[in-house]
Amino acid sequence: MDYVIAHEDGVLTVDTGYLRPGLAAVHLIVQDGRAAVVDTGVNASVPRVLEALAASHVAPQGVEYVLLTHVHLDHAGGTGHLMAALPNARLVVHPRGARHMIDPSRLWRAAAAVYGEAEAYAMYGHLVPVPPERVIAVDDGQVFFLGSRALTVWHTPGHARHHVAIHDSVAQAVFTGDTFGVSYRELDVAGRASVIPTTTPTEFEPEALHASIDRILAARPSAAYLTHFGRVRELERLATDLHRLIDAYVEVARSARGKGVARHLEILAGLHALMHEEAERQGWLVRGDALIELLRMDLELNAQGLGVWLDRQQLVSTG
Repeated sequence: MDYVIAHEDGVLTVDTGYLRPGLAAVHLIVQDGRAAVVDTGVNASVPRVLEALAASHVAPQGVEYVLLTHVHLDHAGGTGHLMAALPNARLVVHPRGARHMIDPSRLWRAAAAVYGEAEAYAMYGHLVPVPPERVIAVDDGQVFFLGSRALTVWHTPGHARHHVAIHDSVAQAVFTGDTFGVSYRELDVAGRASVIPTTTPTEFEPEALHASIDRILAARPSAAYLTHFGRVRELERLATDLHRLIDAYVEVARSARGKGVARHLEILAGLHALMHEEAERQGWLVRGDALIELLRMDLELNAQGLGVWLDRQQLVSTG
């Protein structure tokens, strides 16, 4: 299957096919005929996940856990549909996200408000609820075992308050969702990855995101597995870039002087300029308009998230 990348230590990256190849991944952790699934993609991703499990000789009954890094729909929209196909799996999710998997109606209303109902349905399909007795609202530091393989869940806010990351004791790697940014293979230079922070609405908190990145790095993992997209190494270098860019994003937001749409466009223009600078710094081969088109959706959502954060800061400062 050309949409599956097999790594050592029983980890697989499954390209979900969401919107375009190489944009979003589900990760499988396979151990002794059992498996855990990290993130689920959208409903249309579920057949790929099931096929990848079958190719790994894991029956649906052999999946013990589905672990969500957070409940944004590109990560979690297919959860109910996938759980229905995995009869023994328990859903592991941050306590703030658990209620939205049991009753996804609020997630659907939010998506429909942003995209319109027809477009939201085309992107995500019908959101299926998960029975509450199958949901584990996970504590920070809670450990789950896949055979002898320990999977430790850390609360990692900053991108979202309900975000978690999962440390794998065998792979000595962390599944980071969006906490460790996005890293697209089109921007690799001779196998050297880059990362870009993601500040999508509505819970970006720069101080918390800095702390979560440092927490991941403190475990000294050999690799991070990102939902967007796949495995990256050289984590100290990448973390340094993330810290620098988070601060640069914040400065772009704070420098914006307009209001409403004008402010949004000013923030967006600032992010475009940052990405052009980063292309020079990193030596990306994708430049100019092609770069902005590749990152168009990310930068639009990042600008929206920075605007929400800025509004929240202004409310706090005015009491």
